[in-house]
Amino acid sequence: MKNICFCFQMHAPYALKRYRFFEIGQDHYYYDDMQTEDHVASLINTSYMPLCKTIAEMIRLSRGRFHCALSVSGIMLEMFEQYDPEMIDMLKELADTGCVEFVVTPYSYSLASVYSDTEAVAQLQAQQAQVKQLLGVESTTACLSELLYSDEIAIQLHKMGFKAVMTEGAKHILSWKSPNYVYSSSAAPKLKVLLRNTHLSDELAFHFSDPAWHNYPFDGEQYAMSLAGLPEEEQVANIWVGAETFGMRQPAMTGIFEFLKALPYFALEQGIGFMTPGEVAKKCAANDAVVVPYPLTWAGEAKDLSTYNGNDLQQEALQKLYAVAERVHLCQDKQLKHDWLILQDVNYLHYMNHIDQGATQFESAYDAFINYMNILSDFLQRVEEQYPTTIENEELNELLKTIQNQEKEIEHLEKQLKETKKEVKKETKKAAPKKSCAKKAEK
Repeated sequence: MKNICFCFQMHAPYALKRYRFFEIGQDHYYYDDMQTEDHVASLINTSYMPLCKTIAEMIRLSRGRFHCALSVSGIMLEMFEQYDPEMIDMLKELADTGCVEFVVTPYSYSLASVYSDTEAVAQLQAQQAQVKQLLGVESTTACLSELLYSDEIAIQLHKMGFKAVMTEGAKHILSWKSPNYVYSSSAAPKLKVLLRNTHLSDELAFHFSDPAWHNYPFDGEQYAMSLAGLPEEEQVANIWVGAETFGMRQPAMTGIFEFLKALPYFALEQGIGFMTPGEVAKKCAANDAVVVPYPLTWAGEAKDLSTYNGNDLQQEALQKLYAVAERVHLCQDKQLKHDWLILQDVNYLHYMNHIDQGATQFESAYDAFINYMNILSDFLQRVEEQYPTTIENEELNELLKTIQNQEKEIEHLEKQLKETKKEVKKETKKAAPKKSCAKKAEK
């Protein structure tokens, strides 16, 4: 039986304000709150909320047979809590259906998996904990920023206990192979690798309302028949798109929501099921192993990191940003740590791309770079105040080890204390009847 694995990604960066050189050291707040709120409100009202309501309706109409996944960054969840808590309620409603998997993604939608292993692990764990706290669900599927993946990352994810990872079905890693199979990592064979079907995903994301597209006009029946026409042995079609596709990139008037709502009916009629990434990893055996020696993403024609680190501006920003990772980890300043998370967002690097800046308020890549570096300079000064560069990295590592050992010792002592309290309670209960009997004897 063929299956469709849908995943909808939700993330938006904080809008950075115009930050001038003379503000360095004077102003430690870097964000345009009004612009951020307006953008998030537009995303929620136009795209995210209608999409979530449509998914809920699809689950209801299919009697629970429609399954899908959502990838929601920690930063995005923060914004939902701050600007529109009803989105959290909506996500909780979807989580309670048991039909939606909330895959694990970096908290700040960063490239930390390439530049700092410690930071990468911390961000994945932080987003995991946040989803557990807000929505009450867990996942063993990882979906990194921009579908980032490599053999080295696979080893890291496997050590963390992940069962599957989602990435791009790029031609240079697949060659003649189809993305519609489950693969394993060549570097970590127990880790399943799920590859996005680029063609089927981009048809929705970019061509749904394009009259020049050869498959226009789309409808649910046509889409389901094209999936049914895939070779019988192909297991699953991974269709992963940004959630803003529905409502923003493809406005509601195009019929995109009606298309989505009707798809389960036509798919099930064709004998096509729906699975979450976790279900795919659990139920489908790996057909082959994939080798990905260099970082892979879904961005640009090259499907690599060049969209984010392909020029001198981006490389300079990344080098200075991650050079202080260890020092930031030692800091106890909550605002500084939060700024650190926000400033890692890949979108700020995208704005520095000369060829494709993405959706940005900056006039040029150089303009975006200058603004970001001014902010980063102030941030670095704040880190310097807490942990001067005169302290060598070796000293910092020793401090980190000491802190980690102390944390482990505290956890151990807390466990011992809990066990001791339990034993005291048991002994107290045992002694209570004896005292009662003694009192009766005295009478």
